[in-house]
This record gives sequence, structure tokens and C-alpha cells, in this order.
Amino acid sequence: MYELTDEQFEEIVEVALDAMPERFIEALENVVVTVADEPDARQLRSLGDDAAESRGSELLGLYEGTPATERGTWYGDGEVPDVITIFKGPHERCFSTYASISEQIRKTVVHEVGHYFGNDEAMLRAMGY
Repeated sequence: MYELTDEQFEEIVEVALDAMPERFIEALENVVVTVADEPDARQLRSLGDDAAESRGSELLGLYEGTPATERGTWYGDGEVPDVITIFKGPHERCFSTYASISEQIRKTVVHEVGHYFGNDEAMLRAMGY
């Protein structure tokens, strides 16, 4: 287990987002990326779902919302933002070095952004995420 400060964790998530190609960042619409220490009970129920990034029983990240590929003309009339949450505690428990946790956070961020764009688990895994 490797422990990060909240500031370190948030910075790694921010760096992962900043490293994404600009065309993907510009295409994100009505989505918020956030961090949390641990998933709550509702979020944990998504373990094994297509929009969740997990390692065993640990939920690393979660996309909640309507993927861009499923948004119709109806979308945008007062919709609350989609949410991508990256979880600190599970990353710390699953990885034992700063380098390995940083790399996995990067992969988790890309993985969850991929769900926003409508990619399923099979496609994301084929791409290495």
C-alpha cells in the first residue's frame, strides 16, 4: 500500500487530464471529473458494471451519466452533469509505489473518459485501459 496526500492524488489526476489530447478535452461536454477517498455504497454496487474500473473488489473509478454516443436531441435540457469519480483509497491499497499508483491513476482517468465517449469495457481493455 502506498499512501498519497490528498493534494498529491488530485495533482496526479489533474496531470492525467492535462496529458490527454486537446481534442478529447474540448469534446467533453457536461461532465465533471472529481476525486473521492472511497466509493459510497451506491457506487460500490457498480462493481462489475461496464462503466466501472476495478481491480478485484476495489473500485478505482466510475463514470456516471449518459455517454456522448447515446445523447439525442433531447439531451441538454437541464441535465445535471455526468460525473467521473476517481477513488483514492482503492488506488493506494492496490499499488505499492508512487510510480505504479501514478500510472494506474492515469489509466483510470483515460478509462473513465473513454466511457464518456461510449467505449465499452472490451474496447477499453483492447486499447490497454
